[in-house]
Amino acid sequence: MKAVVYTQAGLPIQDPHALFDTDLPQPTPGPRDLLVEVKAIAVNPVDTKVRASRNAEQPQVLGWDAVGVVREVGSEVSLFQAGDEVFYAGAIDRPGSYSELHLVDERIVGHKPRSLDYASAAALPLTSITAWELLFDRLGVEEKGGKGQRLLIVGAGGGVGSILVQLARQLTQLTVIGTASRPETQQWVRELGAHHVIDHSAALAEQLAALEQDPVDYVISLTHTDTYLPQLVQVLRPQGKLALIDDPAQLDVMPLKRKSLSVHWELMFTRSLYQTEDMIKQHQLLERVSALVDQGVIKTTVGEHYGAINADNLKRAHALIESGKARGKVVLEGF
Repeated sequence: MKAVVYTQAGLPIQDPHALFDTDLPQPTPGPRDLLVEVKAIAVNPVDTKVRASRNAEQPQVLGWDAVGVVREVGSEVSLFQAGDEVFYAGAIDRPGSYSELHLVDERIVGHKPRSLDYASAAALPLTSITAWELLFDRLGVEEKGGKGQRLLIVGAGGGVGSILVQLARQLTQLTVIGTASRPETQQWVRELGAHHVIDHSAALAEQLAALEQDPVDYVISLTHTDTYLPQLVQVLRPQGKLALIDDPAQLDVMPLKRKSLSVHWELMFTRSLYQTEDMIKQHQLLERVSALVDQGVIKTTVGEHYGAINADNLKRAHALIESGKARGKVVLEGF
């Protein structure tokens, strides 16, 4: 089968060996696995981070967003059958989705939204799982809850932010405040449903005060948390909650003590990495997201379509992600 791989970590994306096309043997499904013919993928920051840090003796396949058609099922599979169209984000400790055929545990897979084509659906799984777990599992916000409370999303124009704004606006009563620094991303965040948009390159407290939206009850920080932390502590109300997904080199949480603030980490791969008892919740939430899309409640967050799935196009996608200028999700379709 065709695949795009790498072996040496840390190469600049322009290097011919940073990502390259190859052929690999077809995988065989385990008891709870689906063998999926991959139709489209999306590229995420985790793809670039793993490529930069994880060396391998054998060619490694990246990719943690996929849409495709089930071709075979394992002996214990009960949720899907051959021919089903599915979407999912996969598991970080297994080969990724930059390949024609891919194995994935059924418990972290959902049925593709019927109203979306393959490329549009590929933009949703990883960010939807991350955003859903941040909002409802980590911060403990209840659906239809949050009346009179405020949520600040730092980096609202990126992949996770784009779906998080929609979930918070459509499924809760929170006042949603997103940050974005460029006019085009500010407009994007407004179109997704944020009540207010402010600029994270300027003082947050002053902008929130001008909008009469301070203090805030919840902050979800999606980028450069260590840089923004003093400001986030300042704008959070006492006993507020801070959630984050990025990888700060260090994070001094002592300033949170005076206000009794709590900090919550989110990694959407935790359930699959540890085979947790509630691992199937990711199947359930993807099914819910699929239904919400088909009902017109939330929409896909595609930012760029980079063409066929091959090394050259994936290098372009990685370069855009690494530039920090991506809006929404970058998708590729077909081999």
